[in-house]
This record gives sequence, C-alpha cells and structure tokens, in this order.
Amino acid sequence: MKSWSVPDPTVPPQALAGLRVLDLSRILAGPTATQLLADLGAEVIKIERPGQGDDTRGWGPPFVTDAAGAETRESAYYLSANRGKHSVAVNIAVPKGQALVQALAAQSDILVENFKPGDLARYGLDYPTLAKANPRLIYCSITGFGQTGPNAHRAGYDFLVQGEAGLMSLTGEAGGPPMKAGVGIADILCGMYAAVGILAAVNARHATGRGQHIDLALMDAQVAMLVNQGVGYLTDGKVPPRRGNDHPTIVPYGTFPASDGSFILAVGNDAQFARFVTAAGAPGLAVDARFATNAARVRNRDVLIPLVSALTAGRPAADWLALCEAEGVPAGPVNDLAQVFASPQVAARGMRLRLPHPVAGAGHVDLIGNPLKLSDTPVNPTKPPPRLGEDTMRVLADSLGLGPDDLASLQRDGVIA
Repeated sequence: MKSWSVPDPTVPPQALAGLRVLDLSRILAGPTATQLLADLGAEVIKIERPGQGDDTRGWGPPFVTDAAGAETRESAYYLSANRGKHSVAVNIAVPKGQALVQALAAQSDILVENFKPGDLARYGLDYPTLAKANPRLIYCSITGFGQTGPNAHRAGYDFLVQGEAGLMSLTGEAGGPPMKAGVGIADILCGMYAAVGILAAVNARHATGRGQHIDLALMDAQVAMLVNQGVGYLTDGKVPPRRGNDHPTIVPYGTFPASDGSFILAVGNDAQFARFVTAAGAPGLAVDARFATNAARVRNRDVLIPLVSALTAGRPAADWLALCEAEGVPAGPVNDLAQVFASPQVAARGMRLRLPHPVAGAGHVDLIGNPLKLSDTPVNPTKPPPRLGEDTMRVLADSLGLGPDDLASLQRDGVIA
C-alpha cells in the first residue's frame, strides 16, 4: 500500500498516521467522522460521483468565490466536513468503477458508507464481499435507522431524526412549538460515535487480526443523546416539557434579562446561589426555605425565576458578568457568530483555521479548527477540502499502478473523472 502523502520531518507524527480510510459517505454524518480521522493523520480517499460529487458541494450559498468574484462549486457546507481528504471521482454504478473501488478497499484499513441497507451489495461493495478480500477491513455503515428493525428501509435525515428521536419535543420555548437545533446535531453526533466505534475496532484488530462491521444509526445516536432527560422519563414516567433555555433539574440556570439584552446565568449549587443573590442585593432569597436548596428551587422555579429576572433587568449584562466573575458564579454572554470568531479565546485555541485553497479568490479558506489538543501527536490539518476529482489520477496511479493509457481509457468511458 503506497502512501502519496509526504510527511513533514519538522512536524510530529500524527496519531492515525498509516491508516487508510475509504470514504463512500456524503452529506454530514459520515464526512464528519472521516474528517476527524483525517485531522488525526489518517489518509482519507473520498469516493465521489463524477460530475456531481458530494451533494453538499451545491448546498449554498454561501460558496467560495474565485479571483473574479464568481461562485465556485465549493459551498461552505461542503468545506465544513471535508478537509484533509483526497477526492477520487469514480462511477460505482458500472462494473469497471466497482472494480476500482474494490481494489482500493483491498488496500484500506477502514471504509465508511451511508447508503441504504443493501444498496452497496448490488455493486459488490458490501461488507461480506469486501471482507473476503480484506479480512482486516473495518466497515462502518451509517444509516437513518440501522441495519435491522421495522424502519431499517427508511432514509435518514437529521431534521427528521431530531423530531422522531424526541430532541425537538425538548427544544423551544415553554408553550411554543417544537424546534430543531440550529445545526445538524443528529448528523454530527452520529459522526462522532462513528469515529469512536472505528477506533475501538482498530484497537480490537490489534488482538484479533480481523476487522468488523459497525452498524450505526442516526436514530440510535439521537436517542443516546437524550441523556438526563431520557433517563428522567425512564425513572418517573413523566414526559418532560419544553423549557426554553431553562434547565429541567437546576435552577436558576438559563438566560436572564439585562437592561441592554440578556446573559446566561448557570448557578450550579447552593453556595453559588447564595453568593449571587447576596451580591445582587437580595440576600433574603438565599435563606428562604423555598429557594435554599436546588431541589426546593426546582420545585418553586415559577416563583423564583421572575424574582431573579426582576433583579437582573435593571443593570447591563456586562455588569452582571463582572459581578458573577468576582463571586465565582458561572455566567456568560450570548454571542452571535461574529462575536464567537472575534473572541481572543477562540483565537488562542486555534479554533479558526486558515488553509490555502487553489480556486478561492483570497487564496485561502477559513474553517473551524479541531478541538482535540494532543500533546505528543498534535492535530495538524494542512490539506483543504478537495475539489471534485482532483486526486483521481494520482491515487489510482500510485495505489493501483494504473498507467496513463489505462487512466485515459477509464476517463473516456466515463468511469472516472
């Protein structure tokens, strides 16, 4: 198995260097997982449809603009989940294309796909078929509802799963309509679980020498994300209501009005509550039996929250943030994205990442950094999200030994692009 990534001797080795990932996924859940593996040093070959590629390439605006200000085929959505990968455009609907992907799978450690159950069997790209040629292959299938169960045949979409798995029933203002999260949290969380499952299978392979099939469903991942709310229902049988920004079992814990907007107050224990109300000029609340303990405050939230809101509404948010900082009470602003990416903390942590880009008019694209900070094998993203098919010829030549005539013939036949 030949690598075409030349290591930089001045950069420490990355944690997953030497692993090769064949990425047959698109949209967000699978690409989130494979981008994380790429950030950690794995070589990721992204298989895309000639002509169209990953669906999200067209999911805009916004799009990257070129030097003339014209929109390119690179949407911000696509850029968000595909850095560090090598794009190979292959038509898997034709036998020659299937043979190319089968050959790449035989040289890979990991394959990630998000087709409907059974779809890839038609192309000879299912786990049983590929595992015969490569028993060490770790094959991760991401679907809406899993490989089993009465809904296995259904397509999965983040929005639908947020609703069906209960998250939307918990999200939104009290008495208002259910709301989805502002980002594709079902997809993102599923991608994180996929990366964890893949690395668990890599570790198991050290002992067994064998790969395995990972069956991961958006629905399952979203149900797992219900955590305390879900277990609360399983404990007392009561369906929790929507509470807006308030916490179901901690009070006061939410957004509160200030004279110039709002801020977050997240009182975590009784001592913090006593310090806050004393500094705010209402020490009697700390010794009131209705509010002295968190359990009492939860039971009497409808009385306490208006009292705290009346206190906070008279002063600017900055004053309350300074007071809470001085008193050791958790509090923070409600930032928009301009404020987030202007934050010195975000800058200090490397969470705004700039990578060179060959078609962007600015010569670069700005991306969101990786939150993992590893002391000995640091994350070091250097390759921007690839243009469609930009690595096709190099990968097939270097990995499969195809010569110029072979590649030209495949291109003429529409097998590759």
